[in-house]
Amino acid sequence: MKSIGETIASLRKKKGMTQNELAEKMNVTDKAVSKWERDLSCPDINTISKLADILDVSVEELLKVKKQDYSNNKIKDLINLIFKAVAIAMGVAVVVLNILNKLDVKSSIIMLGIGIICISINLLSNKENKD
Repeated sequence: MKSIGETIASLRKKKGMTQNELAEKMNVTDKAVSKWERDLSCPDINTISKLADILDVSVEELLKVKKQDYSNNKIKDLINLIFKAVAIAMGVAVVVLNILNKLDVKSSIIMLGIGIICISINLLSNKENKD
């Protein structure tokens, strides 16, 4: 299934129209049409029916678009990346602050504990994903 921009571009080309010609018929700039076709913006809701008429399709046909894929795997990957980043940040912070003599032992242990917990969660999550 196509995005709305891909649909607009495909239908416009099928009609043999340039972006400028479509823009003139829609009373918008050719830059606006270009942004629609690159999915950087969408036509105004008030102009959808006019666009559908110009492209000789129904509004329903024009608005049949693919859904963005926000799968659980992408979210889990992002969360795992965050846990790794926090673990590294805690380790680096402890080393730098100890070199500068700006960190007491209790704070060092807490920060390293946070880092270890983050690594553990990441490892457990990866093990769970493999099972």
